[in-house]
Amino acid sequence: MNIKIETLPKYRIAYVRQVGPYGPANVQPMQKLKKWATAKNLLSKTSIILGISHDNPETTLPENCRYDAGIVISDDYQIDAFVDESELFGGKYAIFKVKHSAEDIQKAWDEIFSKLSNCGYQIEDRPIFERYIGEMVSNNYCEICVPIK
Repeated sequence: MNIKIETLPKYRIAYVRQVGPYGPANVQPMQKLKKWATAKNLLSKTSIILGISHDNPETTLPENCRYDAGIVISDDYQIDAFVDESELFGGKYAIFKVKHSAEDIQKAWDEIFSKLSNCGYQIEDRPIFERYIGEMVSNNYCEICVPIK
């Protein structure tokens, strides 16, 4: 698994939140977000969709873990009551491109933290997220983005 280091910009996002254990149920807010984004003509080959895990499941009870399915929107886009709005602060990230299957993503999560440590990176206290850009979705890939210092 290769690491790519990127400095990401600050993203303004529209999102749908789910609170509860991470896992298969994360599909539900993502489906709601995509349905909304499709109706608003926000999905395109250049759209950036994010799956944001806000809490560490090793230190947060599963029923309290927050997951946001979000889409990057322009600074002037007016959201409606169906979604919430937030900013995802930019900075230095380790990016891991992985096949978007439950097995491959779980394998990546199992390896990422030791790989970063072995390379001398420290994880910064910002959300870790999965990033899906345009054609990456149709090719069944995603990127796991881990904030580092």
